[in-house]
Amino acid sequence: MSTPVLPPSEKRKPALPIWFFIGWLLLVYGILLVGGGLYQLQHPPDTVLARLHATLWAGGVLTAMGLLYVILYRPGRKSRHE
Repeated sequence: MSTPVLPPSEKRKPALPIWFFIGWLLLVYGILLVGGGLYQLQHPPDTVLARLHATLWAGGVLTAMGLLYVILYRPGRKSRHE
């Protein structure tokens, strides 16, 4: 089976970077964790280190990383190498 050859006049769409999708996953998980952390502020769990609010911190970090990846690797953005 051979691959189709495109005429030189037709440009192929660039592939979406995997980091864009990873950014969305981090963003969604981060938002979910922030929601859980906000709930735990009102209803603290019965654990020793509940005062540190680890769920809220982890959600904030994941949300920030996800936003960064989505912005940096969004489709249509000119890369520095072009």
